[in-house]
Formats: sequence, structure tokens, C-alpha cells
Amino acid sequence: MKVLVPVKRVIDYNVKVRVKSDSTGVDLANVKMSMNPFDEIAVEQAIRLKEAGQVEEIVAVSIGVEKNQETLRTALAMGADRAILVKAVDNVENDVEPLAVAKILKAIVDEEKPELVLLGKQAIDNDANATGQMLSAMLGWSQATFASKLDIADGAATVTREVDGGLQVIKVQMPAIVTVDLRLNEPRYASLPNIMKAKKKPMETKTPEDYGVDASPRLTVVKVSEPPERKAGVLVGSVEELVEKLKTEAGVI
Repeated sequence: MKVLVPVKRVIDYNVKVRVKSDSTGVDLANVKMSMNPFDEIAVEQAIRLKEAGQVEEIVAVSIGVEKNQETLRTALAMGADRAILVKAVDNVENDVEPLAVAKILKAIVDEEKPELVLLGKQAIDNDANATGQMLSAMLGWSQATFASKLDIADGAATVTREVDGGLQVIKVQMPAIVTVDLRLNEPRYASLPNIMKAKKKPMETKTPEDYGVDASPRLTVVKVSEPPERKAGVLVGSVEELVEKLKTEAGVI
């Protein structure tokens, strides 16, 4: 079985994001970038399936700027077999929208013929949570989202999903699209020997035009602003005062 794992280059989750002074977007100057954490979990899961003998090849894909090859090298160092870089934009500040990503991924799936596409449930920069669902609709494949557990057997995937009410277990037929959640696994660190080996693994560079896809944006960002600062808490002297404030000020009871 072949697995396709899309990965995105985003601001590192440890970095405090700053909004530009003109409110046109997020300041990316001299900011540390890394693989989207959810995508990293997807790569780890693909590797575990390969170690279990269920997968023969893992293909990592990234769509964006030239520097996305650094993210792909990380995936290769973790254990992916080869990579495809789709250079869709020249400016790192121009994000490729989920619809364009899904269209490009569909074309890659048609060419690569994987049986499973594993990807993060969302990217932490735009929180769109749309690419996996769009790709499933375009391919007509089964989909399972927010996976916290994944088992594959007899041509089907059993997925435990995290939902508001707890956990939901579903079974979908392969081929399938699975988007992963945080509790699926703990990604491994790439060892130095594997980092060196990753430099020799094949990486193909493509453009959206190679797949017949128009990746031009359909959306215009009007304004980006920081969330309001959280107000300080209030100390109360008694339970009665707490209840009164919850009634009159907070309006929750």
C-alpha cells in the first residue's frame, strides 16, 4: 500500500505571532518556520504503518514556496521515502487556499495512485480544516476526520474520532482520506544519520500548471487583528458574592 502525506510549512507553534502594523497580515520576517504539528503526526502514523508491514511507500507532498523543501526534508528524515514539492507561490506571505491545495492533491493522487491519504486535520496558521474534506469530495473517497486512533485491516480503516460528546468509532472502506488529531501519536525526532540520508532521497519539483490547476487566490484578506487582551480575574470574598456576580455581571446563571 502507498500512502500520500501532505505537509505544510507554518510558523513554529512555540513562536508568538505578531500582526503587521498595517493590519494586512501576520509578520513573517525572521520568524522560525516548521512543519504543521498535525501534519507531523500524520507523517509519524504513516511511518508506523510502514513499520507494521502495512505500507510499502510513503510519499510526502508540500504545496507553497521553494523553502517548503525544508519541511519535506524533515518528513524524509523522519522516514518518508520520497517527496514532491509543488511550487505554487513565490512569496511566503501568500498562502495557497484549501480549494487549490485540494485540486493539486487530487491531481497528485490520480498520478500516484495511493490507497490512503493521511493529513493533519487543519493547519495552525489559517485553521481552515477544509482540505481533507474537499479532497474526499473531489475523489469520491471515504473520509474519516479528527482521528485519534487508526487501524487498517481487510481493505477498511477503523477510525476513532474525537467529537464533542466523546469518542466515535467508524469504519470506512479504502481508499480513504484520514485527517489526524493531536492524540493519535507522539511524532519521533529525526536522528542525525537520518537527516543526512534525507538529503539523498528523491524530491521532485512541480508547479500547479503541471497538474492543470489554477492556484490563484479566490479570497482577499481585508484585515488581520490581534485578539483582545484577556482581562484580569476578580477576587470575591464569599460564595454568595460569587453567585451574585455570575448572575448580574457574567450572566451565566
